Amino acid sequence: MKCRVCGAQANIRLPQYNSALCAGDFIAFFEKRVSGTITKYGLLSEQDRALVAVSGGKDSLSLWHLLDRLGFSADGIYIDLGIKEYSHISLVKTRQMADRLHRRLYSFSFSEAFSKGVKELARMMKRPPCSLCGTIKRYVMNRACTDYGYSVLATGHNLDDEASALLGNMLHWKEEYLWKKGVVLEAERGLAKKVKPFFLCSEKEAAAYALLNNIDYIYDECPYSLGAKTLLYKSLLNRVEDVSPATKIAFLKGYLKRAKAEGSRGQEQEEKGSCSVCGYPSYGEQCNFCRLMTKFGSGPAVRFDVYVPSEP
Repeated sequence: MKCRVCGAQANIRLPQYNSALCAGDFIAFFEKRVSGTITKYGLLSEQDRALVAVSGGKDSLSLWHLLDRLGFSADGIYIDLGIKEYSHISLVKTRQMADRLHRRLYSFSFSEAFSKGVKELARMMKRPPCSLCGTIKRYVMNRACTDYGYSVLATGHNLDDEASALLGNMLHWKEEYLWKKGVVLEAERGLAKKVKPFFLCSEKEAAAYALLNNIDYIYDECPYSLGAKTLLYKSLLNRVEDVSPATKIAFLKGYLKRAKAEGSRGQEQEEKGSCSVCGYPSYGEQCNFCRLMTKFGSGPAVRFDVYVPSEP
């Protein structure tokens, strides 16, 4: 198998593009694709200060590394879920990347804020851990942007993540979410702009990019994601992709075209008010996060630890 660009021995096979590439040409291909997505959809500009949501996994750390390579000013934010060894290893990986890039890393600890980890808190709230985790993560990441003056929040959601989420929304006709799976969610009142530069890049491509760039990431999935329906949807889409390569990217590209025309449906919802405690958009008097902090937490203040690497 030869590299389609240079003719040398290929390292990476890309059946969705009917192509194969050597290590160097794959890195160039991947970076060009992400750069093109950023430009086409207006995700970032030179004037933006970006904050990258990092978990210690391949996608988020690769994104942080790649944005730095492309010349964008980007720091990181890590949320410690209080999952013992898993969370400890994840934090170590994110700090290693902060050291490598010489960028600032903010972190928020579930255990410090609520005196318990996400699993125990979810049990007390009678909610699935993933649902509660998502609620708190969205709030905390947005809060970090507003508190520290970042104009954009970048996440490592990839093609597989987005396709599986879209499939789930369509299977259950969750119209309140259906038209919100775009590459970019523009800033709204009290909410920072959110972008997904890996939207059209597969999970396998992100993993290959991480390995070829010697990015040390945690290989294990979050232990609380076991049995999640998104994993089932990913498995189904992978089976389709094996038989018919490029199905997932066609699925998402088709959605983006349709969403551009139909997207206004996602905006037909009850007008949100503001949380009386923190000002965050909320349908009730208090937002979900402040209700949690009032009931289980240490108070309304959100505390971030800031890790600043030493100068090289």
